[in-house]
Amino acid sequence: MRILFALPGLHQVQRGAEVAFLAVATGLAHAGHAVTLIGSGPELPDHPYRYLRAPAVARRRFEHFPSLPTVRNDTSWEELSFTPGFLARYRPRDYDATLTCAYPFTNWALRRPVIGGSRPKHIFVTQNGVHPLVSDRSEFRLFGCDGVVCINPDFFEQTRGRYRAALIPNGVDLARFGPGTAPRARYGLPEGVPIVLMVSAMIPSKNVADGIRAVARLPQAHLVVAGDGPIRAELEALAGELLPGRYHPVSVASEAMPDLYRSVDAFLHLSRDESFGNVYVEALATGLPIATWDQPRTRWIIGDDAIDYARGDSIEALAVAIGDALNAGGEGRAIRLERANRFDWNAIARQYADFITEVVAR
Repeated sequence: MRILFALPGLHQVQRGAEVAFLAVATGLAHAGHAVTLIGSGPELPDHPYRYLRAPAVARRRFEHFPSLPTVRNDTSWEELSFTPGFLARYRPRDYDATLTCAYPFTNWALRRPVIGGSRPKHIFVTQNGVHPLVSDRSEFRLFGCDGVVCINPDFFEQTRGRYRAALIPNGVDLARFGPGTAPRARYGLPEGVPIVLMVSAMIPSKNVADGIRAVARLPQAHLVVAGDGPIRAELEALAGELLPGRYHPVSVASEAMPDLYRSVDAFLHLSRDESFGNVYVEALATGLPIATWDQPRTRWIIGDDAIDYARGDSIEALAVAIGDALNAGGEGRAIRLERANRFDWNAIARQYADFITEVVAR
């Protein structure tokens, strides 16, 4: 099959959606499919798919832009800036199926009318939620697709009655993420102290501030946050007050992320509403003890065993869970590694291939 993945951040950033698309595209290309990616980043070496660049303005430049219909946040502004270049590179006749998780502009561009031919089947992936699929208000009334990849069971139940849907989770590259140790000095981290890691964008929904408040209740514990975003200064100020000398915001290249996981003692993730949370399975694959809020979607990903869920919604309960994770050491590691094996990207790419084949055939 001839398959196109389109997303502004491809080859530009390593957020959850971008990581997922690159991994699935690589798996499909290795399986013999003709795969093309269109993104805003530069050409990268050693990939098995075709890459086309369409420039876009990074969303960080739009953090203080106004919220308007169809461009309601920095993500929408970035996508809007990507659309002209994308349309210049996109040739519908070249593909049997297209995939994106961006709405509205990329979805509309992929579904534009084709004169003198037919457009490829379009599959929407719910990396950023299901609001376009279930809302009939404003620009969401104009959403359409031929199939939906739902990355968690909640989304699957919400959409299966409206669209042809498949439940396919995100995954992890088990060839890169695995247990081991790494020198902390590589990331400017102190030796001989317990360190908690958050891999998270600095936006309100990721609740990094709660992580700062909870770790502050654990004497000697340090917090590392790998990520960036519009509230970085606010978090820096809070950490300066509650975690002086124990807060370490870092910027880490994608290839160095596995060693960052290996250099810490526990993993913390606090988003309550994200679609999947690739970072959970990355932490599982490195064997790290995990502390998090107790939610059904989270338990579906990381299981019931060898995980420290906060027993309640308070910062005190969260601090207890983090402390238990720090004290776990190697206990439960085998369970976490076994769980990670269920999310191998190669197996997930095969599920994508089966679903895309089904949608194209219909």
